Amino acid sequence: MKNLFDITGKVVVLTGGCGVLGSNIAKYLVENGAKVVVLDRVDEVGKALEAELNQIGEALYLHTNVLDMAVLEQNCKDILAKFGTIDVLLNAAGGNMAAANIAPDQTYLDASDEAIHKVVELNLFGTIMPTKVFGKVICDKKEGCIVNFCSESALRPLTRVFGYGCAKSAIASYTKYMATEMAQKFSPKIRVNAIVPGFLITNQNRALLTNPDGSLTPRGEAVIKHTPAARFAEPEELFGTIHYLISEASSFVTGALSVVDGGFDVYSI
Repeated sequence: MKNLFDITGKVVVLTGGCGVLGSNIAKYLVENGAKVVVLDRVDEVGKALEAELNQIGEALYLHTNVLDMAVLEQNCKDILAKFGTIDVLLNAAGGNMAAANIAPDQTYLDASDEAIHKVVELNLFGTIMPTKVFGKVICDKKEGCIVNFCSESALRPLTRVFGYGCAKSAIASYTKYMATEMAQKFSPKIRVNAIVPGFLITNQNRALLTNPDGSLTPRGEAVIKHTPAARFAEPEELFGTIHYLISEASSFVTGALSVVDGGFDVYSI
């Protein structure tokens, strides 16, 4: 019987691939036979990751800027020169910045317009622009998968993360819109979905959720209290959902927001 989860030989482009989450995803995919292109802007980390991945399978690191079309176009040329095609795009680039948050002693009137603009630009346009460039290859071959990275803040408004929540809510809408756009105007074999991770500790949110001694901040405690699984997620707990979304096992799944959050979104009181 055919293995619906086989991703051997698939060329996967991963933006934001040098972070805690991205690098772990890259390793998992290479271990499972995919050819992974890591796109990021931290060259020392990227080159080290490329070398590590190439000891397992096939990988390529390229310096990028997800907000610069010229750079993305060159990335695409380099990817096609190396691997000949693109089968999957994982839009993992994104992030938040403190100035785009609203502290407990602030209101929305205190939020930095500049910081909010940067966060929305990075998370929203940092997904739209790579999709336009790398997605064209998928459109031309009329088959492939795109997986966007959404957030709990898109499902329910979370306090403090004002700019980030706005951006990720837009990603949820963009994912659903693009699922129809791709299927009706290019090919029903092109699927667009999003993964919605629960809370996991990354370099970006570590200080928000944990103290220097490793104990939980009040916000970290609140997250755990509202998570039925009673803990933060581990990066590897996202692998199975990503694997499913880029494999034939999900061939009739498009426009979906796949939630992996230990029950956070369904918990009320």
